[in-house]
Amino acid sequence: MSQPAASTADRHPMPGMMVYNVKLGMWIFLLSEVMFFTALIGSYIILRFAHPDHFAEPGAVLNVPLTAFNTFVLICSSVSMVKAYAAITQGDQKGLRFWLLVTILLGTFFVGVQVVEYIILAREGFVPMVELYGVAHEIEGAALYGATFYTMTGFHGTHVTIGILCMWFVLYRAWQGKYSADNYGAVEIMGLYWHFVDLVWIILFTIVYLI
Repeated sequence: MSQPAASTADRHPMPGMMVYNVKLGMWIFLLSEVMFFTALIGSYIILRFAHPDHFAEPGAVLNVPLTAFNTFVLICSSVSMVKAYAAITQGDQKGLRFWLLVTILLGTFFVGVQVVEYIILAREGFVPMVELYGVAHEIEGAALYGATFYTMTGFHGTHVTIGILCMWFVLYRAWQGKYSADNYGAVEIMGLYWHFVDLVWIILFTIVYLI
């Protein structure tokens, strides 16, 4: 009896095939995400230049050093995802599982720090759609600042959380031995998504926290 074929998401493309169906689907999805985040970032930039009195200097409200460290953590998670991909292309099952777990832990740490940041900002009065008080009460119409900040960082945090949940599933299948040097499509696709959310955060961090 013939063995059942591997799932399309797991199967490595045949020699000579640059893009297989699921990988193409992920690229199309990521392109739609590029348009989504471009709209968010573009709206933020337009609003900030149109109403500069509604926004504060990032260091006056936001904890830039903490978020810079958190950004470094997320970049490290991208490196560990590359290590996981490299491991499975060489048939290293143990390396794949280890680096996937490292990526999950780093991503979870990133989201955890973001949650702590939200709690601290909320205690200081920096909340969406409510006039700012406390650390920057002098900002006129600061509800706009809060709304744009939480919208952009919140959507990104949601994407990171979804990525972590999906990576747990990939790790579960890795423990089952579902991937090999000839069958690692799902790991590659997961890596594409993870690198995308990392890149988006670097852009958001630069625009929201540094400029």
